[in-house]
Amino acid sequence: MSLDNIELSFEFFPPKSDEGINKLSTTHAALSQMNPEFFSVTYGAGGSTQETTINTVVDLNQKGVSTAPHISCVGATEEKIHELLSFYQKNNVNRLVALRGDLPSGMGGGAGRFTYAADLVAFIKHHYPKQFHIEVAAYPEMHPQARDCDADLYNFINKVESGADSAITQYFYNADSYLYFRDRVVKAGCDVKITPGIMPIINFGNLLRFSDICGAEIPRWIQKKMEGFRDDTNGVKAFGHEVVTSLCQRLLSEGVDSLHFYTMNQSEPSTQIIREL
Repeated sequence: MSLDNIELSFEFFPPKSDEGINKLSTTHAALSQMNPEFFSVTYGAGGSTQETTINTVVDLNQKGVSTAPHISCVGATEEKIHELLSFYQKNNVNRLVALRGDLPSGMGGGAGRFTYAADLVAFIKHHYPKQFHIEVAAYPEMHPQARDCDADLYNFINKVESGADSAITQYFYNADSYLYFRDRVVKAGCDVKITPGIMPIINFGNLLRFSDICGAEIPRWIQKKMEGFRDDTNGVKAFGHEVVTSLCQRLLSEGVDSLHFYTMNQSEPSTQIIREL
């Protein structure tokens, strides 16, 4: 299997210490060797790490590979979003990941100007029609706050129709959930690239906590196998590598031509999978 025609991308979180900055620099250099289409950089609820995200994005973007900041809009004003977009435009950032995001602690029900990610997408396209390639989120196993699967599909298509250029999914370990979602989008007449989000399994305890928060399903057979390893860290990593590599192989065999890796600021788990593919 060749990855010559497969588009790769990688997600980082902004480092919080000098040690973290040095580690991310090393990780970025290693993953740059994979010829990625872009990197993305997250930030916390309500922009709790936004300043660090901005600095990280600008620094990485200057190193030659397009770097896309995550921008969440809930609780934000038009002026704040405009200011942020203008800054990115001036610093030659040409890609964004547009999200609704979560309300920061203590904000209660006040959502501000933007209620949904589609509102943010429409705002960006109106004010910066040519500057940014806009990625949005997709949820093959349904957004945890969606009313039902049909409403979730409608919300996704609304983001695309508002101006999104492509999408990245929440991570998943059941390929059929992605393929079913992709087919439903196509049947609904929506033509958009939907890149699978791939989460290497590094620490199973952390993965369980992440999944509980974001609603990603870990199949029972994977959970039971992982529980059997107990404190065998090497066993967890080896089995996790096998599971995620097989997932990627299945997706590529079904015509998927792009993969987005959630790296947790580590290069080796992703590069091991890519080398095997």
